[in-house]
Amino acid sequence: MMQSLAVSKGEGQGSLDGLSDDEMLALEAQYCSHGDTVHYVERPKIFARCEGSYMYDTGGQAYLDLQMWYSAVNFGYSNPRLNDALKRQIDTLPQVASQYLHREKIELAARLARGAEQKFGEKGRVHFNVGGSQAVEDSLKLVRNASNGKSLVFAFEGGYHGRTLAASAITSSYRYRRRYGHFGERAQFVPFPYCFRCPYGKKREDCGLYCVQQFARLFDTEYYGVWDPKAGESEYAAFYIEAIQGTGGYVIPPTGYFEALKGILEARKILMVDDEIQMGFYRAGKFWAIENFNVKPDIIVFGKALTNGLNPLSGVWAREELINPEVFPAGSTHSTFNSTPLGTAVALEAVKMMDELDYETLTREKGAYFLAGLKELQKRYPIIGDVDGMGMALRMEICAEDGYTPDKARVDRMVDEALLGNLEARGKKYGLILDVGGYYKNVITLAPSLEISFEEIDLAIELLDALLRRVTRR
Repeated sequence: MMQSLAVSKGEGQGSLDGLSDDEMLALEAQYCSHGDTVHYVERPKIFARCEGSYMYDTGGQAYLDLQMWYSAVNFGYSNPRLNDALKRQIDTLPQVASQYLHREKIELAARLARGAEQKFGEKGRVHFNVGGSQAVEDSLKLVRNASNGKSLVFAFEGGYHGRTLAASAITSSYRYRRRYGHFGERAQFVPFPYCFRCPYGKKREDCGLYCVQQFARLFDTEYYGVWDPKAGESEYAAFYIEAIQGTGGYVIPPTGYFEALKGILEARKILMVDDEIQMGFYRAGKFWAIENFNVKPDIIVFGKALTNGLNPLSGVWAREELINPEVFPAGSTHSTFNSTPLGTAVALEAVKMMDELDYETLTREKGAYFLAGLKELQKRYPIIGDVDGMGMALRMEICAEDGYTPDKARVDRMVDEALLGNLEARGKKYGLILDVGGYYKNVITLAPSLEISFEEIDLAIELLDALLRRVTRR
């Protein structure tokens, strides 16, 4: 097939308009890198348009999206207000080199910094970049700068911070580093308080935050390898956290965990860096997910939903003493495309929209409603070992019939079946777009649009019910 295309159209020449999905996939197989996650499914899906909570394939089939581009599209596909902001900017100032200023960048930074000061009582500044991994890299520069060059940090088992070389070095999955190694940065991975699968065999209701105690013991003596009691100094400069684990499976920590952890870090002069790239901007019911846990981070890394997925924009907020011009002067970091007018214009409109609308109440009510539906499914399907949620970050852990043993194979089948587009509900056929996370890749992580209607939540539960029936047939 590919040879005939090359002969008839020439190498890199001729029109490729009007090709079928099969022909397009044949081209993709030959000319596109397989290095991204597209090929996690056997037959990649080609989509043609999107609107609200739905994606549509080239045949017009609707797919209810319950992951919204890894939580990058919190406010719905083709959100009119945000799309219009992008269109206005295209017609005024679509481009300007990042060494110059434009109004949208300044106002956006001011709004984010003032908001953080109001929430955490700390003056700080914002630095923008392009993608989440790049913002993580910038935060690592801030950490090194503040710690006289220390390159060791703590991070969580199950944590995800990106796949650039430094970001992957503090991401717990070795498979992201196996081929490429790492340069300089390195994390010691600490168990996350994953109560359903507690690594210490404890129960949530009576554990006494045993996992925090186990972290604290690292500082009891120099012989545990992280602390010099004579100098009162740790070899580790920061602890990179996700308030709610994203790729790790939307794992929600127990009450009091982060408060206890922050106390340990502050006593040892170790910075807390809060990665909000997946959970920021009301995904977990608050502007920042960390607000749910009554602690003040030293640095916040953000991205994804800030522009509703319309333009790559990420950033770092840090306390003034970590990022002021004396310690982080001009040229400390740079990207040609950071803080582009298109990205900052959309982000500014998104922040204004979040200020005007009560997303905290909205996400709390819709999330509770969706979670109640998931719990009803759990009662009917023993393979659902755990459901949990905070705001509109929801999880459904799929297990064997014992309700505990991870069942990755069944989750893979669920994703494949959902993409066939033939689940029946209310006299129509739909597809479902699901995302998979978890330590054993057996968790369906649900990040629906914050704009999803209650009727669409009901439809989502009906479609998940139909999908579960299909994959549990003997």
